[in-house]
Parts: sequence; C-alpha cells; structure tokens
Amino acid sequence: MFRRGLRSYIIAFAAIWLIAMTAGCASGPNSGNGAAASGGDGESAAGSKLEKIRYAPLSGVSGLAVSFGAEKGFFEEEGLDVEFISTKDPIAGLTSKDIDVVDVATTTAIVAAGKGAPVKIVSSMFRTKGPFYLIASPEIQNVEDLKGKKVGIAVFGSGLEVYAQFILKEHGLTPDDVTFIANSTHQAAYASLETGQVDATIIHEPFASLAEKQGKGHIIATGWDYLPTFHTGVLAARDGILEEKPELVEKLLRAYFKSQEYAKSHPDEYKAYYLKNIEIDPEVLDLALKREEVLWENNPDVNINALNDTQQIQKDLGFQDEIYELEDILDLRFIPKK
Repeated sequence: MFRRGLRSYIIAFAAIWLIAMTAGCASGPNSGNGAAASGGDGESAAGSKLEKIRYAPLSGVSGLAVSFGAEKGFFEEEGLDVEFISTKDPIAGLTSKDIDVVDVATTTAIVAAGKGAPVKIVSSMFRTKGPFYLIASPEIQNVEDLKGKKVGIAVFGSGLEVYAQFILKEHGLTPDDVTFIANSTHQAAYASLETGQVDATIIHEPFASLAEKQGKGHIIATGWDYLPTFHTGVLAARDGILEEKPELVEKLLRAYFKSQEYAKSHPDEYKAYYLKNIEIDPEVLDLALKREEVLWENNPDVNINALNDTQQIQKDLGFQDEIYELEDILDLRFIPKK
C-alpha cells in the first residue's frame, strides 16, 4: 500500500532528502546550508571551495532521481554547494532572486518569459512528454462512458487539465459533457477516486499502477499517446545568474543529467533508494517504472517545433492568449554535450 511517505522540506537533512507532494509545487529539500551537496561546510570532500547555487527541483517522485544524485555526490563533483529549495511558485522564486534555477512546466516558463519575466529556459528536463494518465473507476470502460460524470483535472488551468480536455475532445466530449473537479494531484487525486468524489481523474504514477494493483480503477487513456509533442518540463534560470555566473548553470545542468543517467542505468540501486524514501508496494513501483521507462529520455535538448506545437495546443484550448516568440525565451548555451 502507498501512504504519504514524502515529507516536509523545512528541516535540513544530513544524508538524503525527501520530495514533497504538495499540489502545484516545484519543490525540493531546503538544506539551508547546502548540506546534501557539500557536507554543510561549503567545501568538497577534497577540500576545494564549492560555489553556492539555489535550485528548486521538481516536486513529487519525479524529482527523486535528483536527490539520489545529490546523495551520490554528483553536484559536489561539479563544484556546487546546492541549496535545494521548496517553492509553490517557481517563477516568483526566480523573479524575486530567491532561486537561481527551477524545474518548471514548459508552458508556465513560456508564458511568464513571454510576458516579460526575467527568466530563460535553459534545458529540457529528463522527460518532456506528459507522464499523465486518465484513470477511471472499474465500472467505466472507456472515455466515452465519462459523459455526465465527474472528472478530476488536478488544478484549473494546469497542464493536467490540458491533457484531460484534449483526451475528452478526441473522444467527442466537450467540457459541457462532464463536470470538472479540481481535485489536486498525487495522493489527493487518488483519494478522490477511491472515495467516489470523481468518476475519473488525470493523475501521475505511481498512482495509475496503484489503482490497477488495488482494483480501485484502471487506465482508460495515456497522455503522451494523445499529445506526443506537447512539451511538459524544462529547467529555467533567472536572467541575473545567467549574466553574472553562467558557469554555475552549466555545472548544475551537468549534475542534473548525471543524476538522471545514473538512476536510470542503475535500476536496482535506484529502486532501493526509492523504497527507502517512499513507502510503496515494490510491485507497484516496478509497474510504474517499467511503464514510464519510455519517457525517461534524459535528453536536455529543447525541440523548438515541440514548443510551438505546445503553444498552439494551449491557444486552441483557451489556456494561452497568444503564441510567444521563442528567441528571447531560450538560452541554450549550457546544454550538456553528449
């Protein structure tokens, strides 16, 4: 069984950090003094001086590989003393200069930068296709059966709602054919299906696999099958650090992808770390990781066509007022070389 094994970021940590499940966050452990990366003294194990950078990783289990990489020392190897920060508003954190680099939804970064926020997209995240599933209670056989039903869409205006609306549209249903419910994400969304508050919900793993294992529901649509070019995740940096200390962004990106590559190429070690941090049925974990292996691309490149497709989909569904020029939104100088 899966319980809330993801804990608060407020306290400092010594050996590991745990990723929070707060809905709508881009969150990470707040070490305060960079303890995970440097042992808390601003120096590497070899005694060399580490440089400070403040980074807000992705929330939920999606950010776990980064914490794994920090424990392995990959950020320290790059000479970084990383302060991992929890934030409910990653763009506000960048613009206030409280954060240097964040994991953030692609659409959030594009719209913010397009409207003049002093931020730039510097890389894709480890995956760019939406890891979202429309799961429904057992009696609902297909998407068409949702007519007249209650559908959880996480948060109104979110990328998860984009996926839910698009899936319904592809099956001939309009927003007027269902009742949308803002049921949050992760465990809260799963609980809303368990208790009958919704008949179906858009959700992340491992909850799709958990629903199958527990017989509480089943997958009726997989997000990336419907929106294969909808770009869902980037790393963004504030203009100030790109101007003043761009080398730190380059180092952070190297450590980020080194962490992801190591986690993917050492599955047994990563699973053990996962289970140590998150209370979950190992069989559910195996199902979830196997299902999403195809998404774990670890490709930092930013596909311009995909970003424009993403903007057009947003505009067509009424989630974005205009299509923004990408030239002033991207700074891809620091993407790690393959």
